[in-house]
Amino acid sequence: MTVFLRRIYNRYHKLGKKKGKNRVWRKPKGRDNKMREKRRGYAPVVSVGYKKKESERERIPVIRNVAELSKVVKGKKVVLGKLGKKKKLDLVKKAEEMGVLIVNINSKKFLKIENIKNKGEIKK
Repeated sequence: MTVFLRRIYNRYHKLGKKKGKNRVWRKPKGRDNKMREKRRGYAPVVSVGYKKKESERERIPVIRNVAELSKVVKGKKVVLGKLGKKKKLDLVKKAEEMGVLIVNINSKKFLKIENIKNKGEIKK
């Protein structure tokens, strides 16, 4: 898999010299930019032909209710769709029981925060 990085990321810290999370793709647009001209010896530019084969692509299902979650096999990854707090809490609990990994939420941290909030409401 080719990694696409912006032109001079290794020169500045704000562009991700040491921190990988700051390394994001930006299309080179300069007039004299060698990378934009796709010259040899320069980093690759995003273009048609870099897509993986369909068999290699990882499809992660979006879950919006309990019925969709029950169809998922144990150990698979899922993404929670746009949900309210109640349904999200129900789905996270169910996923923990089933052993399903939720990609866009840290489920243990989410449940811990909700438990703390619920205890605070009981005391009032």
